[in-house]
Amino acid sequence: MKIVRLILGDQLNQNHSWFKNVDDDIIYIMAEMRQETDYVKHHIQKVIAFFLAMRSFKEDLSAKGHNFIYLKLNDSNNPQNLKNIISMVVNDSNADKFEYQLPDEYRLDEQLRDICSSLAIATSFADTEHFYTTRFELQDFYKGKKQMVMESFYRMMRKNHQILMSNDQPVGGKWNFDHSNRNKWKGQPSIPKETEFKKNVEEIIEELTKANVKTFGQVEAKSFTWPVTRKECLETLTYFCNHLLPYFGDYQDAMHEDQKFLFHSRLSFAMNSKILSPKEVINTVIAHFNNNNSTIQISQVEGFVRQILGWREYMRGIYWKEMPDYKYLNSLENKNKLPDFFWTGNTNMNCLKHAIGQSLDNSYAHHIQRLMIIGNFALLTQMDPDEVDQWYLGVYIDAIEWVEITNTRGMSQFADGGIVATKPYVSSANYINKMSNYCTNCTYSHTKKLGEKACPFNSLYWNFLADKKEHFKDNQRMNMMLALLNKMDGNTLADIQLKANDILNNLDTL
Repeated sequence: MKIVRLILGDQLNQNHSWFKNVDDDIIYIMAEMRQETDYVKHHIQKVIAFFLAMRSFKEDLSAKGHNFIYLKLNDSNNPQNLKNIISMVVNDSNADKFEYQLPDEYRLDEQLRDICSSLAIATSFADTEHFYTTRFELQDFYKGKKQMVMESFYRMMRKNHQILMSNDQPVGGKWNFDHSNRNKWKGQPSIPKETEFKKNVEEIIEELTKANVKTFGQVEAKSFTWPVTRKECLETLTYFCNHLLPYFGDYQDAMHEDQKFLFHSRLSFAMNSKILSPKEVINTVIAHFNNNNSTIQISQVEGFVRQILGWREYMRGIYWKEMPDYKYLNSLENKNKLPDFFWTGNTNMNCLKHAIGQSLDNSYAHHIQRLMIIGNFALLTQMDPDEVDQWYLGVYIDAIEWVEITNTRGMSQFADGGIVATKPYVSSANYINKMSNYCTNCTYSHTKKLGEKACPFNSLYWNFLADKKEHFKDNQRMNMMLALLNKMDGNTLADIQLKANDILNNLDTL
């Protein structure tokens, strides 16, 4: 039986059971498609990273004897969309069956179902063999519960998979060391330089230019440093364990204008493209911890494990439970447009200048920069979540809809009305000053609410609470802030709202 199998660009799992045996009757299809480069405007480093990773995957498995049809972006016989590519290969090979791995984006899941229904041959699908959970495991876990609090899911995952457990109790005596993970980095301990894999990507840039693919952001054509092969990704994991893990937990929420990566692993692209599996990442980190537990504290390791075993699996489960309606939720009815500096980084607000500028330069920002600087500002300025979604999905090298939209529309923008987060993640400048050095060299004063030099976050924060108080009147976690708002002098609040409205009407001058 001749079988055609599809591999998508984020299904680069070399350890998948499909590849255990070489079979001359199986043809694997991979393709660089305008369908995927164009459905949202991507950062150029994101497109380059996926193309490099896909090509490396194909080369590694071809070297082991597997048959591949690989269509590059500018190949003359590339139809540029999934349906036509599959039909072409199935017909040309006289295949008896078409198989695919379940995609992680809803739009591709729907598309592949439609394609299979149109084929005249047998079809089937397989799991990607990547995640700890199945698509609907989270939905089953929360059935009958009023709220889908991540912590309960995380504890279930720890127990079920026996991760950082000792006799059914959490290692270290606590499930969560989040309160230990909020230190401001002040220059010490020293941060090792990140691993770099300098590659010349001029050829791919020329290919994108020739195809007239529209991208944004910056790239060093002769020095592309992201890990995109399995060898490079494994080296990055080893480097993280040896050099960054000992302080990861302490400073995972910290921000600094001179440090892009701090102690973060830079493994999200490797995992979201499935070059590395969450299981091998967690198992490697825990093995390193067990071998070095005299020098590495449990709080460093638990904070890392929670992000992968907890949040990553949780967000995927929410995605499959709530889609497709989730994509259109806008519970706070926000409608404002993104200011131009989201595309340039040109603003006098130092925190945004660095967080957005870093995103445009490196296709990267860590989770607190994304949530409490960029996302916080977008929510306080009441940006349309559709616009926010598009920006986040395009700008970050690790952004795939299943993980991006739940973090952005849910946790960051509260557009889902509280499905993911129990309260909106908003703050004044005080939090930014507490967790970073951004405020030190800023044009604006983080201590002032009013006046020309007052930090915009301050007036925007109180204005947001005043504008949206009806939305939050029954939210117990907002009671304290709403009580403070109600106690504020009426004239002061009026001045703050005037200041905020002036900011909202002149965002591009900030």
